Formats: sequence, C-alpha cells, structure tokens
Amino acid sequence: MAESATISKGLEGIIAGETGICAVDQTSLIYRGYEIADLAAHATFEQVAYLLLVGQKPSEAELRAFSAELIANRPVPAQVVDYLRAAGPMLKAGTAVPMDVLRTCVSILGNLDADSQDNSPAANLRKAKRLTAKIPTIIGHMQRIIDGKDLVNPATGGDPALGHAANLLFLMSGEKPRPDYAKVLDVSLILYAEHDFNASTFTSRVIAGTLSDLHGAVTGGIAALKGPLHGGANEMAMEMLKEIMRDVGEKGIGTAAVDDWMQRAFDTKRKLMGFGHRVYKNGDHRAPILHALGRKLALTDTRNPGGHSAGKWFDLGEQVQKIMLEKKNIHPNVDFPCGLTYFTMGIAVPQYTPIFVASRVTGWSAHVMEQHANNRLIRPIAQYVGPALRHW
Repeated sequence: MAESATISKGLEGIIAGETGICAVDQTSLIYRGYEIADLAAHATFEQVAYLLLVGQKPSEAELRAFSAELIANRPVPAQVVDYLRAAGPMLKAGTAVPMDVLRTCVSILGNLDADSQDNSPAANLRKAKRLTAKIPTIIGHMQRIIDGKDLVNPATGGDPALGHAANLLFLMSGEKPRPDYAKVLDVSLILYAEHDFNASTFTSRVIAGTLSDLHGAVTGGIAALKGPLHGGANEMAMEMLKEIMRDVGEKGIGTAAVDDWMQRAFDTKRKLMGFGHRVYKNGDHRAPILHALGRKLALTDTRNPGGHSAGKWFDLGEQVQKIMLEKKNIHPNVDFPCGLTYFTMGIAVPQYTPIFVASRVTGWSAHVMEQHANNRLIRPIAQYVGPALRHW
C-alpha cells in the first residue's frame, strides 16, 4: 500500500460514501430531512417506512395504499413456516438463536421471490415492502413455536385491522395489545429504523456494491446486527440488569450493593452493554425518548416481569445509568432503555434483536437501493503486517 496512506482501525472517522437517507451527528438524527424527535412524536412507523423506502413523506392516499400493501404481504410461504417448525428444537437446544433463524428465513424468502435476481429500482422496492411486511410475521410465528403454541392467523399474518407494531405484538402473544404497548413499540421501531453507515447497514451496502441482490444484502445485515457490539446490545443490556438484580438480592437496589457491583465490573474491565456509542459522545438522542415512554409504561403496569414490578426494573436501570455517567462519563445508548421497555411489555429477551430487524430492514433496503442507483464496488485496502518475503 502507499506509504502516505493512514490506518483508521474500525474505519473510525472515515467517510466511506455519501447518502441522502440519514444524517447522524452530536446534536441530531435526521431521516431524509426530518429530525427523530419530530418523527417519534408525530409519525407512525408505516409513515417512516414509506419515507425511507420511497424517499418522501406519504400523502394520506399514499399511506393508505402503502399500509394495505404491507397488510396484504404479511403471510409467509409454507416453506418458511416448515423451516420455523424444524428450527424449534434447535432454538430450544440453544444451537440456534432467533437471529440465526430469522436470517435463514430471509434467505428462503429470497429463493421464493420472483423478483429476487432483479436489482431494478422497482423490483427492489417491491422486495423491500415484502420483507418489511413478512419479518414481523416470522418473528411472531417463531415465538409461538418456541412457546409451544399455535400460530396466530397464519393465513393472514395476524389481524388486518391492526397496525404494523400492534400486529407484531399480537402475532407473538395471541392477544390484542394494549394501545399504549402498541404505541411504544411503534415509536421504538421509528427510533431503530435508520442510522447511516452503522455496521449492519455498511455490511448491506458492501454486499449490494458487488451488485448482489437485496435479500442477500439484508441477510448479511442480519448477521452483522446479531453481534452484541451492535444490535444484540439490547438483549445483553437486559441480561446484565437481570444479573445485577439477582446478585444484589435482599440488599436491594438503591443501596450501595449496586455501586459495589458496578465497581467490580469496572475493576475487571467488564464490557457493560447498552452504553457508549461510536458517534454520540454526549448521549444518544433516541435513548431519552424511549426511556420516558418505557418509564411511563412501567408506572402504569401491574405485571411483575422477572419477579419484580416494572417500575423497580427502571429504578435499577436509572441507578446504573447514574453510576456510569458519574464514574465513567458514558451515556446510555438506545439499546439500554429498549431492553427495559421490551421487558416491561413482556417480550421475550431473545426476540429484542429480531424486532430491531423488523425496523432496520427499511433502512437497509433504502441503502441497498441507493447503492445500486449509484454504485461503486466497496473495496478498502489493508496494511500487511505478516512475515517478510521468504522462499518455499
């Protein structure tokens, strides 16, 4: 490589391309010109999905047509259902996790889609809508199989009268969700939909840059999102809080026991999930939005997830956040309140990251289409640090 080239480990700080989809900086997160707090307060996920995929805010007529198209595409093919049933023992044995199964389901959908090998803008948009519609159905059916229960309305992919977020909850639980649950999940999907060249989106763009297909690019995005340093952080954050709750035991939260637990984690250099961000150094704009909604749910919820009131889990989470900020000056990212909020709603922890996929598939698809529209193969160079030239 050229001697003048510099190395940026993890490509940190490197501008790898241009995008008109999303802008991320220290003071704002913008989807195609709209700030995230504005979208969370005033839009629905269906509107945001249309904005990302089509490129503009939908009119009322466009939104009705788009929503109807999503509803019509909710059912999944028999081959996918057959695979989900076959994957049940693997999920229960732990040789597979829901993200693995979801990844394979998207591959199967690609094999069955008549547009799978067509990278034209129209075909990509059709495929993106189908994936956006079907991924929640896959998640719901998978959870029912894990729970040993009948699938919910497989012929229709849920209830056509329910919106996208509400239907996802219905598919998992078999019960019509509370309106506030549906609203909070809807907002979380908006918050997770897009985030410029994050690891999974960049993976999708690298795949698309070879002129591979949208299903393949989304499959790669799922594989990247699975990792605990990316999308899997919401699951790991909740598992950490459950561990703290177990360990402090009768000493209780709000006492020095939690401070002691955190100090041991610092002393052993344990990675605490749900904190810090490669871009946001002064706090993730999305985190307080979801935290406020989750805390409000917790205060009105009579359930006792994990054996404790939902409010007690948020008390613990806020104590952990306070310690992290005071001792390490590290803010929570959106994954931390997400774990708490989904736990309050009774969603199984292993499905947190698949639900992230149900949202981010819109962002991935938008980036794949943008990459295909103005493509250049993404091919960085590496600095060789192996042995000097030698003879065999």
